[in-house]
Amino acid sequence: MGEVEGICDARFGAVRDAFVASLDDKDVGASVAVYLGDEPVVDLWGGYADVERTRPWERDTITCVFSTTKTMSALCALVLADRGVLDLDAPVAKYWPEFATMGKEKVLVRHVLGHTAGLAAWSEPLRTEQLYDWSTLTSLLAEQAPSSPPGTVGAYHAVTQGYLIGEVVRRATGRSLGTFFAEEVAGPLGADFHLGLPAEHDHRIAPLIPATTRAPELEAAGPGNPPIPAEIANTEAWRRAEIPSANGFGNARSVAAVQSVLACGGEARGVRLLSAAGAERVLEQQFSGEDEVLGRRVRYGMGYALLQSRTCSWGGWGGSLVMVDLEARLTVAYVMNQMLEEDVLGDDRGLSMAFAAYEGLMS
Repeated sequence: MGEVEGICDARFGAVRDAFVASLDDKDVGASVAVYLGDEPVVDLWGGYADVERTRPWERDTITCVFSTTKTMSALCALVLADRGVLDLDAPVAKYWPEFATMGKEKVLVRHVLGHTAGLAAWSEPLRTEQLYDWSTLTSLLAEQAPSSPPGTVGAYHAVTQGYLIGEVVRRATGRSLGTFFAEEVAGPLGADFHLGLPAEHDHRIAPLIPATTRAPELEAAGPGNPPIPAEIANTEAWRRAEIPSANGFGNARSVAAVQSVLACGGEARGVRLLSAAGAERVLEQQFSGEDEVLGRRVRYGMGYALLQSRTCSWGGWGGSLVMVDLEARLTVAYVMNQMLEEDVLGDDRGLSMAFAAYEGLMS
């Protein structure tokens, strides 16, 4: 194990213990952060940034967090809704007229956020390199029919969601989602999270290390989307693209710094991104039941899974995780480079640190 560095409030020593245990066991390099209100009480990193274990994971090391990126995209939609730029109850076609075909006239923006738009995959086979062709992929989504009546079936839009929300944001604001996020969210908060990574940050990247085994559920969840090998996250093409469902780069500190805005009623560290009522909208349930893609029971809110009480969460392929408790004003994030695929909903590394954070709250 590499040296663990950073800060940890004495109340949250259990988080440090869980983090160290994970580095000793399953992790190569990782970071964990806990915000209580808008203040960081845990900000730890350790291990190694490379599979050879020659380069230490440092304070500013970043990596691809795959679907944890979706929480950043959803937050942008919530911010725009709070500003009156985007109506989450409006048809997608209000902003994207070409979308109103093949029965999609009744697909609402909130259906996209809640994975009930009936567009969990493209209807024709696609090549991996087409992931970087925004115009083609959004045009294909505009042309195809939904697989189910809008708002009725939960089916995780693993890749398509980013293109759908991203195109709505582009039409509504004139800016790509990555640009909007950088200028209106990450920039004001001073958060080191990127949707579309400039080359100047390449030297800080910890390449993802693919899992050696694949969960059976994950094997069955891929048809209909372009092939996405785990190694793609380590390519320049992936870093430079904007794929708002999957190619965000950051670390636990930056993930928690952004998402703590929701835990704090829309304002964190002197920056107000949305009203308290606007932050609460994340908890509006869009679907509850078995997800047809994941094969698991899920409750979806506005872009996040809903957990007990007033808590929302989502994670990324391989293990990254963020959890936001609006009642306790608690935000926990975990980001790593060693991917594991123990279950379609991930493994227990990030969860162990989230549970440990609650131990701190009760101490």
